[in-house]
Amino acid sequence: MNRTGAPPDERSPTLSATEILSVAKLPPFLLDPLRAAFTVHERLHETDPAAFAAVAPRIQGIAASGESKVGAALFDRMPQLRIVSVMGVGYDGIDVAAAKERGIVVTHTPGVLNDDVADLAIALMLGVARGIGASDRYVRAGRWPEGPRPLARKVSGARLGLVGMGRIGQAIALRAAAFGMTIAYTARSAKPDLPYRYFESPRALAAETDFLVVITPGGAGTRKLIDASVLAALGPKGYVINVARGSVIDEAALVAALQNGTIAGAGLDVFENEPHVPQALWTMDRVLLTPHIGSATAETRHAMADLARANLEAYFAGRPLPTPVPECR
Repeated sequence: MNRTGAPPDERSPTLSATEILSVAKLPPFLLDPLRAAFTVHERLHETDPAAFAAVAPRIQGIAASGESKVGAALFDRMPQLRIVSVMGVGYDGIDVAAAKERGIVVTHTPGVLNDDVADLAIALMLGVARGIGASDRYVRAGRWPEGPRPLARKVSGARLGLVGMGRIGQAIALRAAAFGMTIAYTARSAKPDLPYRYFESPRALAAETDFLVVITPGGAGTRKLIDASVLAALGPKGYVINVARGSVIDEAALVAALQNGTIAGAGLDVFENEPHVPQALWTMDRVLLTPHIGSATAETRHAMADLARANLEAYFAGRPLPTPVPECR
């Protein structure tokens, strides 16, 4: 059978005969509906390699998360594989080029998480500038009687620079406008339909920014895009917020910039080697840390799960895919 799938009238009449492999620990609200619709082998390639070898020739779909790593070696073990459905907007862990070479389509779940990630970006910006995390620890430690906390940084009216101006970047800009912020951005190309100032590079943008928010896709093309030179341009009164991928920031350079006072602070939801976070960041009052929770609300995660399942069901029913990744459109 062709990897890209037979015409609808030649497909199996029931999805239950279709075997898929989950390559991540999926939440019950995705895994249970998948089990009801398909034959699901849950991380069998990791838990029981011998059993996986027996079923691999029959597997036609993969259910993945945004943090999954799936490449050519795994694809080649499943000659009937047709689709990789990612529950997440980011898919830099999926070797899309290798998938396309083998006639495998990749889908993801954009759009449904825009609001949550944008909300968290604003929360991190406010939280680190106003010292919310440090102030919380100060009160809990019973230190308020010692005196007031140092004065914080005002956010309203400040200059916001967005590294990336896709759906989430635009949602952040919309929220920032309510704070009277001046908004600028950098991206692969200017977007003439947007009313914001465009800069050719992150370094040029950082030099004109108080809060640099990183919301560009991950992958080889953006690895360590925010390096020591960008942080130096941001300067000792500037803050960096990362709700994109940990790989986009040179983490060693960021730690050094924070230790040396090159920048004022950072709000970080993503890290280079998740779930491991540099110990140097743990005790810095000028840093606010969250464990990759950008889309982590019940409402949004359920919507992401529904869309991930819909992509699989649409493919095997011969319907148009709701949200293929751009490279597979």
